[in-house]
Amino acid sequence: MTKHLDLGCGLKPRNPYGADATFGCDVRDIDLAVEKIGFDYKRVNLVVEPIPYPDGFFDSVSAFDFLEHMPRQMVLPNGDVTNPFINVMSEIHRVLVPGGRLLAFTPAYPRAEAFTDPTHVNFITEKTHEYFVGSKPSGAMYGFQGAFEALQVRWEAPANVYDLNQPPWRKTMRRVHRQLLRGGMAHILWEFVAIGK
Repeated sequence: MTKHLDLGCGLKPRNPYGADATFGCDVRDIDLAVEKIGFDYKRVNLVVEPIPYPDGFFDSVSAFDFLEHMPRQMVLPNGDVTNPFINVMSEIHRVLVPGGRLLAFTPAYPRAEAFTDPTHVNFITEKTHEYFVGSKPSGAMYGFQGAFEALQVRWEAPANVYDLNQPPWRKTMRRVHRQLLRGGMAHILWEFVAIGK
């Protein structure tokens, strides 16, 4: 049975790879006695807490409009400095099986969408992914534990990511529409494979 984890899932987690079982993490309180959510839910603040699942538990992880909410650095009440963005990338790698996939989708610099929401505190660029890929990723100097291979890193239209099983011509049409009629792409897509396990 394949298992997928959606970070920042809300009430409707995404399952872009069609895994058999869906799991979700979010900071919000969900009254499970009232909400019939149909997936395994864990309330967790990933800024300061680890992903609450064991090593190598998931075949895939998604992070849709999530990474931009992870602070790059913060000072803890005890005075220690921590790097939540680096830490969550390490945690994603930890919970993935060898060869497991990460699909992340985030508004990115220099587009206004990256800055408009006042809760966006992490600004992703076309090169941010480079800190997490390769056999010796440069993010290791900041505490990143793991390594990914980048399958794709590109600007993408949201509707193309929310349903990966669309015909290629439809995705191309959406990209053209975004480029010509909507002023360009605002989101970057990362698709990574966990290596080095």
